[in-house]
Amino acid sequence: MNVIIPTAGLGTRLRPHTHTRPKPLVPVAGKAVLGHLLDKLQVLPIEDVVFITGYLGTQIEEYVRKNYDFKTHFVEQTELKGQAHAIALARGMVSGPTLILFVDTIFEANLEVLNQTDADGVIYVSQVDDPSRFGVVLLEDGIITRLVEKPNTPISNLAVIGAYYVRDVEKLFAAVDTLIERNIQTKGEFYLADALQLMIDDGARFVAETATVWEDCGTAPALLRTNRYLLEQNNSDVVQRNGAIIVPPVFIGENVEISNSIVGPYVSVADNSVIVDSIVRNSIINQSARIQSSTLEGSLIGDGARVEGEFQRLNVGDSSVISFGGTNVQ
Repeated sequence: MNVIIPTAGLGTRLRPHTHTRPKPLVPVAGKAVLGHLLDKLQVLPIEDVVFITGYLGTQIEEYVRKNYDFKTHFVEQTELKGQAHAIALARGMVSGPTLILFVDTIFEANLEVLNQTDADGVIYVSQVDDPSRFGVVLLEDGIITRLVEKPNTPISNLAVIGAYYVRDVEKLFAAVDTLIERNIQTKGEFYLADALQLMIDDGARFVAETATVWEDCGTAPALLRTNRYLLEQNNSDVVQRNGAIIVPPVFIGENVEISNSIVGPYVSVADNSVIVDSIVRNSIINQSARIQSSTLEGSLIGDGARVEGEFQRLNVGDSSVISFGGTNVQ
């Protein structure tokens, strides 16, 4: 089985953090979002993984090569024409059974079912309250008959979570070609949902597999909710610090200094960070940050950022310096 992972988006909803790193490398619960996704592939017989890169794509390549030993290919998407266009760039690098994964979400689902299915495709779904924000599927007797991207009039509450399997990726590439030739666009882009609908209309049998967990990573509030979920599943083993109160669940990286502070619950602190005279709850503190004399809740603090002051709810990018009260952060 092969895997295609589009990663070329700009990640505008996660700024300022995506000014300095691509969205798939934004950390949550001590690891890049992309890392959580790639870890799930260990249960599958993976042959090749194709990353469709773009904005800050060299960082994606460096991260993958450093941390994983998959056979990989990296293809740059120079024009952002949509999901289907991105996936078609993998042509010639993969064939046969292929899994397509988007990096906006963390999910729990049975991927091993892909080793046994006789369907032409599997689309992973989850029930949602507001279907208008997502691609949705309509089922008849367990078979997907319609797949619509962000419908104005919802046809179903089964939203696509961003994980798709096709038994023959060449048929998907052909459907994308047809999509582009006919200029079938949704909101100005070529969407994967429309290409898959062409396959369904041509007789392909797609089934739905329900995800047990689906957590969004596309915005700061969503990232904090995902951080909370992941920490509940895997609390850090290192939770004691002299002169500090650690309230699980937390993730605490290497070479972290915490003194005269309360940290947790639901806090991730990356390597080489310092927290002094502070209270931090429900927050993500990235590498080499310093939090001093502060009370933070619901905050994202970038690499190398410095924060000092009273109670705040912050979204601070890399290397920023934030001081409240007129004193300098050392």
